[in-house]
Amino acid sequence: MERLLCPSMMCADYGRLSEEVRALDEARADIFHCDIMDGTFVPNMTMGIMDIRAIRQYTGRQMDAHLMIENPGEKVDWFIDAGVNIIYIHPESERYVVKTLSHIRERGVQAGIAINPDTSIASVEELLNLCDYVMVMTVNPGFAGQKFIDFTKRKISCLAEKKTQYGFHLMIDGSCSPQVIAEMSGMGVDGFILGTSALFGRGRSYKELMKELREV
Repeated sequence: MERLLCPSMMCADYGRLSEEVRALDEARADIFHCDIMDGTFVPNMTMGIMDIRAIRQYTGRQMDAHLMIENPGEKVDWFIDAGVNIIYIHPESERYVVKTLSHIRERGVQAGIAINPDTSIASVEELLNLCDYVMVMTVNPGFAGQKFIDFTKRKISCLAEKKTQYGFHLMIDGSCSPQVIAEMSGMGVDGFILGTSALFGRGRSYKELMKELREV
């Protein structure tokens, strides 16, 4: 499978959002990644429902919502109704994780979990039965521009061995530089969330950058 390249829309220029989305669409972005933060589960606030709807106006490609919020089960329908195709939740933030993942799938949307650097595989393995996507956070969630946390590679390697058994796509989010993409692809990672380390603010066209990232 060709690697999935997923621009992190919290890094886009919101003064020219329609142009940004169209340029990323033309560059063949696989999934538009939307970080939703509530200022409680993580110490920051970013995108919301109106941002999701705005992006959906300008692209027919897949969109995900990474819910870094408390009690996401109470709100997943908002994001499904706004047009996302994939929803990630953090197991620590939801009391009824199995119920919420099942509900996401029942609504015809793909379900995923996001695994923080300090979350063990053992604590979430039962949930893999209900996951279409598993996203390893290789930085602490909440802010762009952080350094890759090296010990998360062990977690990535462990999950790569479980992909076939459970049937999920393995993603990573955090400091996805071209070097990280090349190394992690070799370890079995399927997709990458692209921020300032590889895509945004580089002074070059998204089409050129995405082409290079597919080839590294």
